Amino acid sequence: MLALCLMFIAPALFGHTINYDMARLSQLGVGWAYLKLGFTHILPYGFDHLLFVLSLFFLNSKLKVIIWQATTFTVAHSITLGLAMYGFIKPLPAVIEPIIALSIFFVAMENLLVRELKPSRLAIVFLFGLVHGMGFAGALAGLGLPPSGYLVSLLSFNLGVELGQITVILIAWGVAGYWFSRKPWYRTRIVNPVSIAIAAVALYWTIERTFY
Repeated sequence: MLALCLMFIAPALFGHTINYDMARLSQLGVGWAYLKLGFTHILPYGFDHLLFVLSLFFLNSKLKVIIWQATTFTVAHSITLGLAMYGFIKPLPAVIEPIIALSIFFVAMENLLVRELKPSRLAIVFLFGLVHGMGFAGALAGLGLPPSGYLVSLLSFNLGVELGQITVILIAWGVAGYWFSRKPWYRTRIVNPVSIAIAAVALYWTIERTFY
């Protein structure tokens, strides 16, 4: 674990990319731009993060429960995203991307093996959220952050991600959870097949991102 932590630590503090185009915008404009960026990083472009959120949904489709999990995920990825963008850590995509894929595989497989949500799920979600936050840092690394609205842009991006996650949850709940979650066949006909499909995609990504 210590070796893994050392792999991401960067010595340069505040060694972040600056977006001077965004610097011309007002604080409100910066916030809106990064809010949209965070949202679109889930819908429609963040297919891997989207599958992770769906995997969380299918173990327990109660809105309150799944939103708590999504919020825990957001808090966790906000921590590592902030640390990465401020230069305290330097995630290695070659390491982070396979782990993100593996986290999706793990949660999808858990849906097949566990019938009821356990308190430990929040700890797992938080841990994986820390990893996903390092992945989100890649989305902002090229774009950079404006010097006059650095904190605003980070907070707005995270809020956009959270709104994207909640949108995914509400769509899944409206399509499947509301209508079918109380049916006796919900698990065998919906949860298990969807989780198997997600696990298969995630396993493929894990192999692809590790060896190619």
